[in-house]
Amino acid sequence: MDIKAFFDTLDHDLVERAVAHHTDVPWLRLYISRWLRAPVQMLDGTLEPRTRGTPQGGVISPLLANFFLHYAFDVWMRRTFPQCPFERYADDAVVHCHNQAEAQAAVEAIRDRFAQCHLELHPIKTRIVYCKDDGRPGEYDNVEFDFLGYTFQPRLAKNRWGKYFVSFLPAISTKAAKMIRRTIREWRVTTWSNHRLEDLAQLVNPVVRGWMNYYGRFYRSRCVQVLRHLDEALAAWVRRKFKRFRRRERASVHWLGCIARREPTLFVHWQLGIRPAAGV
Repeated sequence: MDIKAFFDTLDHDLVERAVAHHTDVPWLRLYISRWLRAPVQMLDGTLEPRTRGTPQGGVISPLLANFFLHYAFDVWMRRTFPQCPFERYADDAVVHCHNQAEAQAAVEAIRDRFAQCHLELHPIKTRIVYCKDDGRPGEYDNVEFDFLGYTFQPRLAKNRWGKYFVSFLPAISTKAAKMIRRTIREWRVTTWSNHRLEDLAQLVNPVVRGWMNYYGRFYRSRCVQVLRHLDEALAAWVRRKFKRFRRRERASVHWLGCIARREPTLFVHWQLGIRPAAGV
């Protein structure tokens, strides 16, 4: 589930009531109240009053949102649906139900609960998903969902005896994969021809390590496929830097592969076995 325009529609009075549960310091509550209601200055200099919502880019907005949702959703869920575990990050949440009837009842109850808090569930992003696998072979329209950069859907898995079966597993989402490829393109590695390969590794390794630590946690093979795009960018850097490799794609990949075989720890993704195919 997802809340429609959550940060733009937060009720100021309800947020202040949530804050009041955690502090009775007068000046702190006063400054939060003033900050929530501070008008927005437009480009032409006019002031637009703000009657609800909190700036999504504001440093304190996530904290205030969590205060609010802790009481509006978390505590309410534990009291109303104690048999349904859930995960929530900001205004995105996943609620686990035992059957379709329970899921439909939960959706309607959550929708009514947020209506009481002057909020609305997103009509498209909020839906019931069937966690299909070998133990749940039913046919339903929705059998996948995205949450925190992962896509959860039926995937092939291997048990300890080497036999394949279908399980409901997470892997890096298509949106997150596109973000990684776009970031690699924005690095414009081919313009770094005045740098050494070691310099490139020092620049990109911290970011790649973060990607692998997060998106490579589950179903790593999907994340590996995305990071091969970095090797393609490095091969393009080789063709740009060395004249003898101009317009020689296979030769540049082979040269890079030889470097990877000789120095397998130079790049983070090389350490994990993601190396150019040639020369390995």
